[in-house]
Amino acid sequence: MGDKGLYPGGIEGGLEFFQKLFGLLELVKFPHTVFSLPFAIMSAFLAAQGMPSPRELLLLLGALVMARNCAMGFNRLADVQYDSTNPRTRQWYVLQHQVGRPTLLAFTLVSALLFVGLSWALNQLTFLLSPVALIVIVGYSYTKRFTSLSHFFLGTALALAPLGAWVAVKGSFDVPPCLLALAVLLWTAGFDIIYACQDVAHDQEMGLHSLPKNLGVKNALRLSSLLHLLMVAVLLLLASYAGLGRIYLAGVCLTAVLLFYEHSLVRPEDLSRINVAFFTVNGFISLALMAATLLDIFLS
Repeated sequence: MGDKGLYPGGIEGGLEFFQKLFGLLELVKFPHTVFSLPFAIMSAFLAAQGMPSPRELLLLLGALVMARNCAMGFNRLADVQYDSTNPRTRQWYVLQHQVGRPTLLAFTLVSALLFVGLSWALNQLTFLLSPVALIVIVGYSYTKRFTSLSHFFLGTALALAPLGAWVAVKGSFDVPPCLLALAVLLWTAGFDIIYACQDVAHDQEMGLHSLPKNLGVKNALRLSSLLHLLMVAVLLLLASYAGLGRIYLAGVCLTAVLLFYEHSLVRPEDLSRINVAFFTVNGFISLALMAATLLDIFLS
């Protein structure tokens, strides 16, 4: 059969397939799943008061990954005109051209369908709420066109992860996942405000809205600090509602230290270390808090 037995276009066809696959994963920033996934895992383990069933956990993780892929794919499609004019995001425009808009559209639609299918496999309430979740996560892409509160819409989209995880395991709502979702909303809005400080000039030129543009970078960074302070307060409140103990509280303290460090990296007159603050520190925050929560559940 030769090479064509493996790939329709032989070796060249196989290389093109993998180039498009890796291009898609880069375009949707697949590694950034680390921001929301740990909070969903926390919520699932809290709902189960231990280890969820392997089936629930696999279906849940699959659904969350598909939802994020759909959201990011749609965002790239919706924002292509803005990505092409922003020096920070022009690489996404170039990459989308290389991957192909039809391929990205198909990837986004398939991700949405798989998300709904996996939600159906979990339970009835998860399935019924899946269209609502899709509307929220794709609707965020348009918010910057008409409101400076788009950071909070992004926070709401990510906050659906712990809410959805709880519903996937319990089939109902409760106070702990709502508190965890609020913490994620505050955390996400806070770090997205920091990240948006890089785009003030572009937002002004294109008529887009953001809090750094409306408030100024200095005041926007102050608001970000306040949001992260509130996040820590909500995480402390969660301890009493979810019956979490010292290990979890140690994780919250570490989160507070990391948030303080994040804000120490960024100054109104020096935004050069925003990528470290945004990607590295926030990745550590989500993973550390998840680890502390799971250890508390199993060891306390």
